[in-house]
Amino acid sequence: MAVDVEELYRTYGPMVLRRCRALLRDEEKALDALQEVFVKVLKRREMLTDRAPSSLLYTIATNTCLNVLRGERRHPATSQEELLVEITGLDDPERKALAIHLLDRIFASELATTKTIAVLHWVDGLTLEETAKAVRMSVSGVRKRLRRLQERGFSARES
Repeated sequence: MAVDVEELYRTYGPMVLRRCRALLRDEEKALDALQEVFVKVLKRREMLTDRAPSSLLYTIATNTCLNVLRGERRHPATSQEELLVEITGLDDPERKALAIHLLDRIFASELATTKTIAVLHWVDGLTLEETAKAVRMSVSGVRKRLRRLQERGFSARES
């Protein structure tokens, strides 16, 4: 039986919009991403179940927003430096340049899910269990990815 997308939208739409706002930091882009999330759900409603809809929608919203950010990086409307300044609030040009370099170095050889894991756990404050559930991995797999980032010199204290 197909999920009731309209009911999901009424119930979880505000949560999805908050997530999109937090990641994109732009109301218009967040609203577009919100619509895209529910279009994806609508297209696959026959295949979905109503088990853990908040986790599913949170994951879809995160991935949708990360794709928007990746697309902007490939075709920037503003420079990467301006985007980083907007996200991090860094005012010092030296710190901005260092942050850009550090982020590029950290995630250059990582899988997209590793970036998602880092954001969910270190930025959004999800537990290891919640993060694992959101990315559909085991807790030990999430822990291993985070440990690898820490070994490479990145930790929550630096973010």
